Amino acid sequence: MIEGYRTAFSRQDADGLPVWLAPIRQAGLDRFVTAGFPSSKDEEWRFTPLGALPRTGFAPAQAPAHPISRADLEPHLFGQAGWPALVFVNGRFAPELSQLPPAADGVVTLPLARALVSQPGLVEPHLGRHAGPEATPFTALNAAFIQDGAFIRVPAGAKLKDPILLLFVTTAEAAGQVTHPRNLIVVEPGARVSLVESYVGLDQNTASFTNAVTEVVVEKGAWVEHTRIQRESEAGYHIGYTHVHQAAQSHYRSFTLAMGGLVSRHNLHTRLNAPETEALLYGLSIAHRDQLVDNHTAIYHDQPNCRSWEVYKAILDDQSRGVFNGKVFVTPEAQKTDAKQTSRTLLLSEHARVNAKPQLEIFADDVKCTHGATVGYLDPMPQFYFQSRGIPADRAQRLLTYAFAAEVMGEVTVDAVREALDLVVRTRLGISEGA
Repeated sequence: MIEGYRTAFSRQDADGLPVWLAPIRQAGLDRFVTAGFPSSKDEEWRFTPLGALPRTGFAPAQAPAHPISRADLEPHLFGQAGWPALVFVNGRFAPELSQLPPAADGVVTLPLARALVSQPGLVEPHLGRHAGPEATPFTALNAAFIQDGAFIRVPAGAKLKDPILLLFVTTAEAAGQVTHPRNLIVVEPGARVSLVESYVGLDQNTASFTNAVTEVVVEKGAWVEHTRIQRESEAGYHIGYTHVHQAAQSHYRSFTLAMGGLVSRHNLHTRLNAPETEALLYGLSIAHRDQLVDNHTAIYHDQPNCRSWEVYKAILDDQSRGVFNGKVFVTPEAQKTDAKQTSRTLLLSEHARVNAKPQLEIFADDVKCTHGATVGYLDPMPQFYFQSRGIPADRAQRLLTYAFAAEVMGEVTVDAVREALDLVVRTRLGISEGA
């Protein structure tokens, strides 16, 4: 099927794209053709079987023949119609569904295809420089097809009041098709912004493929809260890669919710590239039936006096599978590093499985670093307590499962986002809103 991607590359319409982008796209294709799809023989992918993905010829996504309406998006807008929003339907920017803020005080919120032409001086220094084609075969494939996605630039000192929503929608018409969203976020010194990057499917039986890459540049003293939500079709494939480059005294806070996809994987890498830098990573995966949900994280402590905190949880039911691989690298220069990493998995079925692999690689001697992973079932004692108070066993299990998830959801600081995600998780777990 690699030949099919080569053919699709040759048929791309590159009119209007800048000349400097061509080498990046060509390097992506060359790298993907050489590497091919990863297999279980690759150490980074041995717990992540890709199923039929390498054998399936996904065609480039086309514009939907039946446009969707704003009403179709309401469940995914967090009840905040006034937020700045860039909406993409089957990989294509939908201006009629988006809400671009007026250009003011240097803030830029544009579809990437437009920014490539109108903002080359802002885009070129960063695009493809942090998540390059060499990172994984899928970042290479994404680079080969760079064309659209979101570009956000928050100028120095700006404090944005409302979050910016990036909404990627897949419809039933995307069956058998692939999209390659590419996002570039540049937050300049002292700026502050909240981002919500959401991938949703309007039909739960659509066998599509999303291959997304996001690059986040957090400059000196900047603050970023990044919420990433994946609720695509449970018959589809979702591969995501996020790379964060942090400068001195910057703060990056991430929350990742993964619930969709037959096979889904997200790589989140952040590089603490200067002293006094902080990264907080939280994640929640919920899988059932025969879903596979994989989270790979890597935190690079390159400089002294930096802090990272990571907590990822998974709830697995039926015959689902989970994967967590978290790496923390501490270089010899990164003295006074404070790094903590935790993975916790709750199994609701004896047939569910998880492969958890927390890793520390430390080459400095004055550090505080810990890591650990736990896997298990619900404690029967709290369930017994609930039942002794007249609560049925199945409801007791759902409430305790929700309590397990709520710990990490509480780390989302934007009230509207946290409340909306709470409702999503409650619904998935079969708990009424008032419970």
